[in-house]
Amino acid sequence: MESKDLSRGLRAIALPVALVLGLASPGQPDDAVSLGGYFKTFASLIAPPTITTGGRAVAGPAAAVLSSRLRLDLTIRPMRSLSFDLAYDLSPRIQSAGLFEGGLFPAGQALGGYRLADLRDRLVPGPGRTPRNIAVFQNLDRLMVTFKTGFADIIVGRQPLAWGSARVVNPTDVLAPFAFSELDKEERTGVDAVRVRVPLGSMDELDMGAVAGDGFRAGTSAFFLRGKVHALRTDISGLALAFRQHLLLGLDLARSIGGAGAWVEAAYVIPDALLAAEEGQKDYFRASAGLDYNFSTKVYGFAEYHFNSAGGREPGSYLPSLATTPYRDGAVYLLGRHYFSVGSTWQAAALFPVTGLVIVNLTDLSLIIAPSLDWNVSQNVYLSGGAYLGLGRRPEIALVPAAAGLQPNLLRSEFGSYPDLIYVSFRIYF
Repeated sequence: MESKDLSRGLRAIALPVALVLGLASPGQPDDAVSLGGYFKTFASLIAPPTITTGGRAVAGPAAAVLSSRLRLDLTIRPMRSLSFDLAYDLSPRIQSAGLFEGGLFPAGQALGGYRLADLRDRLVPGPGRTPRNIAVFQNLDRLMVTFKTGFADIIVGRQPLAWGSARVVNPTDVLAPFAFSELDKEERTGVDAVRVRVPLGSMDELDMGAVAGDGFRAGTSAFFLRGKVHALRTDISGLALAFRQHLLLGLDLARSIGGAGAWVEAAYVIPDALLAAEEGQKDYFRASAGLDYNFSTKVYGFAEYHFNSAGGREPGSYLPSLATTPYRDGAVYLLGRHYFSVGSTWQAAALFPVTGLVIVNLTDLSLIIAPSLDWNVSQNVYLSGGAYLGLGRRPEIALVPAAAGLQPNLLRSEFGSYPDLIYVSFRIYF
Protein backbone atom coordinates (compact mmCIF):
# COMPACT_ATOMS: atom_id res chain seq x y z
CA MET A 1 0.00 0.00 0.00
CA GLU A 2 1.26 3.50 -0.82
CA SER A 3 2.37 5.73 2.06
CA LYS A 4 -0.53 8.11 1.43
CA ASP A 5 -2.96 5.20 1.84
CA LEU A 6 -1.34 4.32 5.15
CA SER A 7 -1.62 7.92 6.32
CA ARG A 8 -5.26 7.99 5.32
CA GLY A 9 -5.91 4.76 7.22
CA LEU A 10 -4.18 6.02 10.35
CA ARG A 11 -6.19 9.26 10.26
CA ALA A 12 -9.38 7.23 9.91
CA ILE A 13 -8.72 5.25 13.08
CA ALA A 14 -7.15 8.01 15.19
CA LEU A 15 -10.41 9.76 16.14
CA PRO A 16 -12.32 6.73 17.52
CA VAL A 17 -9.20 5.53 19.36
CA ALA A 18 -8.69 8.92 20.99
CA LEU A 19 -12.37 9.25 21.83
CA VAL A 20 -12.69 5.91 23.56
CA LEU A 21 -9.35 5.99 25.34
CA GLY A 22 -10.24 9.43 26.61
CA LEU A 23 -13.54 8.17 28.00
CA ALA A 24 -11.91 5.17 29.66
CA SER A 25 -10.68 7.02 32.74
CA PRO A 26 -8.72 5.26 35.52
CA GLY A 27 -11.78 5.39 37.76
CA GLN A 28 -13.68 2.85 35.74
CA PRO A 29 -14.50 -0.62 37.19
CA ASP A 30 -12.17 -3.55 36.58
CA ASP A 31 -14.30 -5.07 33.80
CA ALA A 32 -14.28 -1.81 31.82
CA VAL A 33 -11.11 -2.95 30.07
CA SER A 34 -10.43 -6.52 28.94
CA LEU A 35 -7.51 -7.90 26.96
CA GLY A 36 -7.32 -11.38 25.49
CA GLY A 37 -6.39 -13.29 22.40
CA TYR A 38 -4.80 -16.48 21.17
CA PHE A 39 -1.86 -18.04 19.40
CA LYS A 40 -2.36 -20.65 16.69
CA THR A 41 0.00 -22.69 14.56
CA PHE A 42 -0.98 -24.77 11.54
CA ALA A 43 1.44 -27.22 9.94
CA SER A 44 0.21 -28.52 6.58
CA LEU A 45 1.41 -30.92 3.91
CA ILE A 46 -0.04 -30.36 0.44
CA ALA A 47 0.09 -32.90 -2.39
CA PRO A 48 -0.97 -31.43 -5.76
CA PRO A 49 -3.29 -33.47 -7.97
CA THR A 50 -1.91 -35.82 -10.58
CA ILE A 51 -2.19 -34.29 -14.09
CA THR A 52 -2.46 -36.38 -17.23
CA THR A 53 -0.38 -35.09 -20.15
CA GLY A 54 0.43 -36.94 -23.34
CA GLY A 55 -1.05 -40.11 -21.86
CA ARG A 56 1.29 -39.93 -18.86
CA ALA A 57 0.32 -39.16 -15.25
CA VAL A 58 2.53 -36.45 -13.75
CA ALA A 59 2.48 -35.41 -10.09
CA GLY A 60 4.11 -32.22 -8.89
CA PRO A 61 6.22 -32.03 -5.75
CA ALA A 62 4.53 -31.91 -2.37
CA ALA A 63 4.75 -28.68 -0.38
CA ALA A 64 4.81 -27.90 3.32
CA VAL A 65 3.37 -24.85 5.07
CA LEU A 66 3.92 -23.62 8.60
CA SER A 67 1.66 -20.69 9.45
CA SER A 68 1.00 -19.02 12.79
CA ARG A 69 -1.36 -16.37 14.05
CA LEU A 70 -1.03 -14.19 17.13
CA ARG A 71 -4.19 -12.23 17.86
CA LEU A 72 -4.77 -9.57 20.50
CA ASP A 73 -8.32 -8.46 21.37
CA LEU A 74 -8.96 -5.31 23.37
CA THR A 75 -12.40 -4.26 24.64
CA ILE A 76 -13.05 -1.02 26.49
CA ARG A 77 -16.43 -0.26 28.09
CA PRO A 78 -16.22 3.21 29.61
CA MET A 79 -19.97 3.18 30.18
CA ARG A 80 -22.90 0.79 29.70
CA SER A 81 -24.00 2.49 26.50
CA LEU A 82 -20.59 2.63 24.84
CA SER A 83 -17.91 0.07 23.99
CA PHE A 84 -14.83 -0.04 21.83
CA ASP A 85 -13.30 -3.17 20.28
CA LEU A 86 -9.92 -3.55 18.66
CA ALA A 87 -8.24 -6.71 17.32
CA TYR A 88 -4.88 -7.06 15.63
CA ASP A 89 -3.35 -10.17 14.04
CA LEU A 90 0.30 -10.90 13.33
CA SER A 91 0.85 -13.92 11.07
CA PRO A 92 4.28 -15.30 10.16
CA ARG A 93 4.26 -17.92 7.40
CA ILE A 94 6.91 -20.31 6.07
CA GLN A 95 6.11 -22.03 2.77
CA SER A 96 7.21 -22.48 -0.83
CA ALA A 97 7.31 -19.28 -2.86
CA GLY A 98 4.59 -20.39 -5.29
CA LEU A 99 2.02 -20.72 -2.52
CA PHE A 100 2.24 -16.99 -1.76
CA GLU A 101 0.61 -16.32 -5.13
CA GLY A 102 -2.77 -17.87 -4.25
CA GLY A 103 -4.82 -20.10 -1.98
CA LEU A 104 -4.26 -23.80 -1.49
CA PHE A 105 -7.60 -24.58 -3.10
CA PRO A 106 -9.59 -22.89 -5.85
CA ALA A 107 -12.20 -22.37 -3.12
CA GLY A 108 -9.66 -20.74 -0.83
CA GLN A 109 -9.06 -17.54 -2.76
CA ALA A 110 -9.70 -14.18 -1.13
CA LEU A 111 -13.42 -13.42 -1.21
CA GLY A 112 -13.83 -10.02 0.41
CA GLY A 113 -12.10 -6.67 0.21
CA TYR A 114 -14.70 -4.40 1.85
CA ARG A 115 -12.33 -1.97 3.56
CA LEU A 116 -12.15 1.77 3.11
CA ALA A 117 -8.45 1.99 3.99
CA ASP A 118 -6.02 -0.42 5.59
CA LEU A 119 -2.55 -1.05 6.89
CA ARG A 120 -0.10 -2.73 4.55
CA ASP A 121 -0.94 -6.42 4.79
CA ARG A 122 2.60 -7.77 4.40
CA LEU A 123 5.28 -6.56 6.79
CA VAL A 124 8.13 -8.86 5.67
CA PRO A 125 9.41 -8.66 3.00
CA GLY A 126 8.68 -5.00 2.44
CA PRO A 127 6.95 -3.28 -0.48
CA GLY A 128 8.24 -4.18 -3.92
CA ARG A 129 9.88 -7.41 -2.78
CA THR A 130 8.65 -10.91 -3.60
CA PRO A 131 8.42 -13.46 -0.76
CA ARG A 132 10.65 -16.45 -1.18
CA ASN A 133 9.87 -18.80 1.67
CA ILE A 134 9.15 -16.54 4.65
CA ALA A 135 6.69 -13.71 5.08
CA VAL A 136 5.00 -11.91 7.96
CA PHE A 137 1.50 -10.50 7.57
CA GLN A 138 -0.59 -8.16 9.71
CA ASN A 139 -4.32 -7.52 9.92
CA LEU A 140 -6.15 -4.82 11.81
CA ASP A 141 -9.27 -6.97 12.01
CA ARG A 142 -11.49 -5.05 14.45
CA LEU A 143 -11.76 -1.35 15.12
CA MET A 144 -15.31 -0.53 16.07
CA VAL A 145 -17.35 1.61 18.40
CA THR A 146 -20.77 0.40 19.61
CA PHE A 147 -23.36 2.87 20.87
CA LYS A 148 -26.41 1.45 22.67
CA THR A 149 -29.32 3.86 22.58
CA GLY A 150 -32.90 3.49 23.71
CA PHE A 151 -34.09 2.52 20.24
CA ALA A 152 -31.12 0.88 18.49
CA ASP A 153 -27.55 -0.36 18.61
CA ILE A 154 -25.23 1.62 16.33
CA ILE A 155 -21.92 0.00 15.34
CA VAL A 156 -19.31 2.05 13.48
CA GLY A 157 -15.96 0.78 12.19
CA ARG A 158 -14.32 -2.50 11.26
CA GLN A 159 -16.60 -5.33 12.39
CA PRO A 160 -17.77 -8.86 11.56
CA LEU A 161 -20.82 -9.05 9.32
CA ALA A 162 -22.40 -12.35 8.29
CA TRP A 163 -25.78 -13.88 7.60
CA GLY A 164 -27.35 -17.23 6.85
CA SER A 165 -28.34 -20.44 8.60
CA ALA A 166 -26.92 -23.00 6.14
CA ARG A 167 -24.08 -25.18 7.37
CA VAL A 168 -21.76 -25.55 4.34
CA VAL A 169 -22.63 -22.84 1.78
CA ASN A 170 -24.42 -19.59 2.72
CA PRO A 171 -25.91 -17.97 -0.42
CA THR A 172 -26.71 -14.69 1.37
CA ASP A 173 -23.23 -14.33 2.89
CA VAL A 174 -21.24 -12.55 0.17
CA LEU A 175 -19.35 -9.78 2.01
CA ALA A 176 -16.69 -11.77 3.88
CA PRO A 177 -17.61 -15.46 3.60
CA PHE A 178 -15.65 -18.56 4.51
CA ALA A 179 -14.98 -21.18 1.87
CA PHE A 180 -15.48 -24.71 3.21
CA SER A 181 -11.73 -25.37 2.87
CA GLU A 182 -10.58 -22.60 5.23
CA LEU A 183 -8.46 -24.05 8.02
CA ASP A 184 -9.13 -21.21 10.47
CA LYS A 185 -12.81 -20.24 10.63
CA GLU A 186 -12.92 -18.86 14.16
CA GLU A 187 -12.90 -15.16 13.34
CA ARG A 188 -14.94 -13.64 10.55
CA THR A 189 -12.81 -11.13 8.61
CA GLY A 190 -13.75 -7.59 9.57
CA VAL A 191 -15.32 -5.17 7.09
CA ASP A 192 -15.64 -1.39 7.37
CA ALA A 193 -19.27 -0.56 8.02
CA VAL A 194 -21.85 1.59 9.75
CA ARG A 195 -24.62 -0.66 11.07
CA VAL A 196 -27.88 0.10 12.88
CA ARG A 197 -29.80 -2.73 14.59
CA VAL A 198 -33.32 -1.84 15.76
CA PRO A 199 -35.10 -4.40 17.99
CA LEU A 200 -38.77 -4.79 17.08
CA GLY A 201 -39.65 -7.39 19.71
CA SER A 202 -38.13 -10.22 21.71
CA MET A 203 -37.01 -12.06 18.53
CA ASP A 204 -37.63 -9.53 15.75
CA GLU A 205 -35.28 -6.85 14.47
CA LEU A 206 -34.49 -4.48 11.63
CA ASP A 207 -30.84 -4.39 10.54
CA MET A 208 -29.47 -1.83 8.09
CA GLY A 209 -26.15 -0.36 7.13
CA ALA A 210 -23.46 0.67 4.66
CA VAL A 211 -20.25 -1.27 4.00
CA ALA A 212 -17.33 0.72 2.61
CA GLY A 213 -14.94 -0.52 -0.01
CA ASP A 214 -11.90 1.24 -1.45
CA GLY A 215 -12.72 4.93 -1.83
CA PHE A 216 -16.33 4.23 -0.79
CA ARG A 217 -17.22 4.01 -4.47
CA ALA A 218 -20.36 2.29 -5.75
CA GLY A 219 -18.25 -0.32 -7.51
CA THR A 220 -16.48 -1.33 -4.29
CA SER A 221 -19.08 -0.83 -1.54
CA ALA A 222 -22.37 -2.29 -0.31
CA PHE A 223 -25.64 -1.25 1.36
CA PHE A 224 -28.07 -3.58 3.08
CA LEU A 225 -31.50 -3.76 4.70
CA ARG A 226 -32.42 -6.92 6.56
CA GLY A 227 -35.50 -7.78 8.60
CA LYS A 228 -35.99 -10.75 10.92
CA VAL A 229 -39.24 -11.98 12.45
CA HIS A 230 -40.39 -15.10 14.26
CA ALA A 231 -43.74 -16.35 12.99
CA LEU A 232 -45.43 -19.75 12.74
CA ARG A 233 -42.58 -21.19 14.83
CA THR A 234 -40.15 -20.18 12.09
CA ASP A 235 -37.31 -17.65 12.05
CA ILE A 236 -37.83 -15.67 8.84
CA SER A 237 -35.21 -13.26 7.49
CA GLY A 238 -35.40 -11.14 4.36
CA LEU A 239 -32.40 -9.33 2.89
CA ALA A 240 -31.90 -6.66 0.23
CA LEU A 241 -28.21 -6.09 -0.46
CA ALA A 242 -26.70 -3.77 -3.05
CA PHE A 243 -23.05 -4.77 -3.50
CA ARG A 244 -20.60 -3.52 -6.13
CA GLN A 245 -23.57 -2.26 -8.18
CA HIS A 246 -25.28 -5.66 -8.11
CA LEU A 247 -28.53 -6.41 -6.27
CA LEU A 248 -29.11 -9.46 -4.05
CA LEU A 249 -32.52 -10.43 -2.70
CA GLY A 250 -32.27 -13.09 -0.02
CA LEU A 251 -34.55 -15.21 2.14
CA ASP A 252 -33.62 -17.38 5.12
CA LEU A 253 -36.01 -19.74 6.91
CA ALA A 254 -35.07 -21.83 9.96
CA ARG A 255 -37.30 -23.94 12.21
CA SER A 256 -37.66 -27.20 14.06
CA ILE A 257 -39.42 -30.15 12.40
CA GLY A 258 -40.03 -32.92 14.88
CA GLY A 259 -36.74 -33.31 16.67
CA ALA A 260 -34.68 -32.01 13.75
CA GLY A 261 -33.59 -28.56 12.75
CA ALA A 262 -34.38 -27.43 9.20
CA TRP A 263 -33.27 -24.49 7.07
CA VAL A 264 -33.68 -22.99 3.62
CA GLU A 265 -31.42 -20.12 2.59
CA ALA A 266 -31.68 -18.61 -0.88
CA ALA A 267 -30.37 -15.61 -2.82
CA TYR A 268 -31.34 -14.19 -6.22
CA VAL A 269 -28.74 -11.83 -7.71
CA ILE A 270 -29.27 -9.31 -10.51
CA PRO A 271 -25.80 -8.31 -11.79
CA ASP A 272 -25.25 -4.64 -12.68
CA ALA A 273 -28.76 -3.80 -11.47
CA LEU A 274 -27.61 -0.38 -10.26
CA LEU A 275 -25.83 0.57 -13.47
CA ALA A 276 -27.51 2.85 -15.99
CA ALA A 277 -26.23 0.70 -18.87
CA GLU A 278 -27.10 -2.96 -19.21
CA GLU A 279 -23.98 -5.08 -19.58
CA GLY A 280 -25.71 -8.33 -20.41
CA GLN A 281 -24.82 -10.37 -17.32
CA LYS A 282 -27.29 -13.09 -16.48
CA ASP A 283 -29.18 -13.20 -13.20
CA TYR A 284 -28.29 -16.16 -11.01
CA PHE A 285 -29.83 -18.05 -8.12
CA ARG A 286 -28.27 -19.95 -5.22
CA ALA A 287 -30.00 -21.94 -2.48
CA SER A 288 -29.11 -24.29 0.36
CA ALA A 289 -31.57 -26.52 2.22
CA GLY A 290 -30.87 -29.03 4.94
CA LEU A 291 -31.65 -30.86 8.16
CA ASP A 292 -29.63 -31.55 11.30
CA TYR A 293 -30.32 -33.86 14.22
CA ASN A 294 -28.82 -34.90 17.54
CA PHE A 295 -28.96 -38.69 17.40
CA SER A 296 -27.71 -38.94 20.98
CA THR A 297 -25.77 -36.89 23.49
CA LYS A 298 -22.61 -37.93 21.63
CA VAL A 299 -23.62 -37.96 17.95
CA TYR A 300 -24.76 -35.02 15.81
CA GLY A 301 -25.31 -35.07 12.05
CA PHE A 302 -26.59 -32.92 9.20
CA ALA A 303 -27.30 -33.11 5.47
CA GLU A 304 -27.50 -30.20 3.05
CA TYR A 305 -28.27 -29.73 -0.64
CA HIS A 306 -26.89 -26.70 -2.49
CA PHE A 307 -27.91 -25.37 -5.90
CA ASN A 308 -25.75 -22.87 -7.80
CA SER A 309 -27.18 -21.70 -11.13
CA ALA A 310 -23.96 -19.77 -11.84
CA GLY A 311 -21.95 -22.99 -12.04
CA GLY A 312 -21.12 -25.07 -15.08
CA ARG A 313 -23.35 -27.84 -16.35
CA GLU A 314 -20.30 -30.00 -17.14
CA PRO A 315 -16.57 -29.86 -16.29
CA GLY A 316 -15.61 -28.24 -19.60
CA SER A 317 -17.49 -25.07 -18.62
CA TYR A 318 -15.97 -24.71 -15.13
CA LEU A 319 -12.97 -22.55 -16.00
CA PRO A 320 -14.83 -20.08 -18.29
CA SER A 321 -17.28 -19.47 -15.44
CA LEU A 322 -14.51 -17.92 -13.32
CA ALA A 323 -14.60 -14.77 -15.49
CA THR A 324 -18.27 -14.08 -14.77
CA THR A 325 -19.80 -11.73 -12.17
CA PRO A 326 -20.77 -14.41 -9.60
CA TYR A 327 -17.14 -15.49 -9.25
CA ARG A 328 -15.56 -12.04 -9.58
CA ASP A 329 -17.86 -10.11 -7.23
CA GLY A 330 -20.43 -12.45 -5.73
CA ALA A 331 -18.21 -14.72 -3.57
CA VAL A 332 -19.28 -17.81 -5.53
CA TYR A 333 -16.49 -20.38 -5.53
CA LEU A 334 -18.05 -23.79 -6.22
CA LEU A 335 -17.78 -24.52 -9.93
CA GLY A 336 -20.73 -26.87 -10.49
CA ARG A 337 -24.49 -26.57 -10.06
CA HIS A 338 -25.64 -29.34 -7.70
CA TYR A 339 -24.03 -30.40 -4.41
CA PHE A 340 -24.90 -32.68 -1.54
CA SER A 341 -23.09 -32.53 1.81
CA VAL A 342 -23.25 -34.70 4.91
CA GLY A 343 -21.44 -34.05 8.17
CA SER A 344 -21.28 -35.57 11.62
CA THR A 345 -19.61 -35.01 14.98
CA TRP A 346 -18.98 -37.85 17.43
CA GLN A 347 -18.01 -36.92 20.98
CA ALA A 348 -15.54 -39.80 21.44
CA ALA A 349 -14.63 -38.50 24.90
CA ALA A 350 -15.59 -35.49 26.98
CA LEU A 351 -12.80 -33.38 25.49
CA PHE A 352 -12.27 -35.22 22.19
CA PRO A 353 -14.78 -34.59 19.34
CA VAL A 354 -14.27 -36.32 15.98
CA THR A 355 -15.84 -34.65 12.93
CA GLY A 356 -16.36 -35.71 9.34
CA LEU A 357 -17.61 -33.83 6.28
CA VAL A 358 -18.26 -35.10 2.75
CA ILE A 359 -19.20 -32.76 -0.12
CA VAL A 360 -20.27 -34.31 -3.43
CA ASN A 361 -20.46 -32.48 -6.74
CA LEU A 362 -23.49 -34.24 -8.23
CA THR A 363 -22.62 -33.06 -11.75
CA ASP A 364 -19.25 -34.78 -12.11
CA LEU A 365 -19.49 -37.10 -9.05
CA SER A 366 -16.26 -35.82 -7.52
CA LEU A 367 -16.12 -35.32 -3.77
CA ILE A 368 -14.18 -33.85 -0.89
CA ILE A 369 -13.65 -35.89 2.27
CA ALA A 370 -12.72 -33.81 5.32
CA PRO A 371 -12.15 -35.73 8.58
CA SER A 372 -10.90 -33.85 11.67
CA LEU A 373 -10.42 -34.31 15.39
CA ASP A 374 -9.90 -31.92 18.25
CA TRP A 375 -8.36 -32.55 21.67
CA ASN A 376 -8.78 -30.16 24.58
CA VAL A 377 -5.39 -30.89 26.13
CA SER A 378 -5.92 -28.59 29.10
CA GLN A 379 -7.77 -25.40 29.91
CA ASN A 380 -7.51 -23.06 26.88
CA VAL A 381 -5.07 -25.40 25.07
CA TYR A 382 -6.15 -27.42 22.02
CA LEU A 383 -4.47 -29.81 19.60
CA SER A 384 -6.26 -30.79 16.39
CA GLY A 385 -5.66 -32.39 13.03
CA GLY A 386 -7.47 -33.24 9.86
CA ALA A 387 -7.38 -33.50 6.10
CA TYR A 388 -9.06 -32.40 2.88
CA LEU A 389 -8.93 -35.24 0.35
CA GLY A 390 -10.25 -34.73 -3.17
CA LEU A 391 -11.56 -37.67 -5.18
CA GLY A 392 -12.53 -37.50 -8.85
CA ARG A 393 -11.16 -37.43 -12.37
CA ARG A 394 -7.82 -35.61 -12.41
CA PRO A 395 -6.96 -32.61 -14.65
CA GLU A 396 -5.57 -33.14 -18.11
CA ILE A 397 -3.23 -31.14 -20.33
CA ALA A 398 -4.39 -31.80 -23.88
CA LEU A 399 -2.65 -31.12 -27.20
CA VAL A 400 -5.13 -29.40 -29.52
CA PRO A 401 -4.75 -27.98 -33.08
CA ALA A 402 -1.80 -25.65 -33.57
CA ALA A 403 -4.03 -22.58 -34.05
CA ALA A 404 -5.27 -22.99 -30.52
CA GLY A 405 -1.94 -24.07 -29.05
CA LEU A 406 -1.68 -25.96 -25.75
CA GLN A 407 -4.73 -26.00 -23.52
CA PRO A 408 -3.50 -26.41 -19.92
CA ASN A 409 -5.35 -27.69 -16.88
CA LEU A 410 -8.48 -29.00 -18.55
CA LEU A 411 -10.70 -29.83 -15.58
CA ARG A 412 -12.41 -33.19 -15.84
CA SER A 413 -13.95 -32.88 -12.36
CA GLU A 414 -14.02 -30.19 -9.68
CA PHE A 415 -12.77 -31.87 -6.53
CA GLY A 416 -10.47 -34.20 -8.47
CA SER A 417 -8.54 -31.01 -9.32
CA TYR A 418 -8.00 -30.10 -5.67
CA PRO A 419 -4.74 -30.90 -3.88
CA ASP A 420 -4.81 -33.24 -0.92
CA LEU A 421 -4.02 -31.52 2.36
CA ILE A 422 -3.17 -32.95 5.78
CA TYR A 423 -2.75 -30.60 8.72
CA VAL A 424 -2.19 -30.41 12.46
CA SER A 425 -2.75 -27.33 14.60
CA PHE A 426 -1.98 -26.08 18.08
CA ARG A 427 -4.06 -23.36 19.75
CA ILE A 428 -3.71 -21.58 23.06
CA TYR A 429 -6.09 -18.88 24.32
CA PHE A 430 -5.37 -16.24 26.91
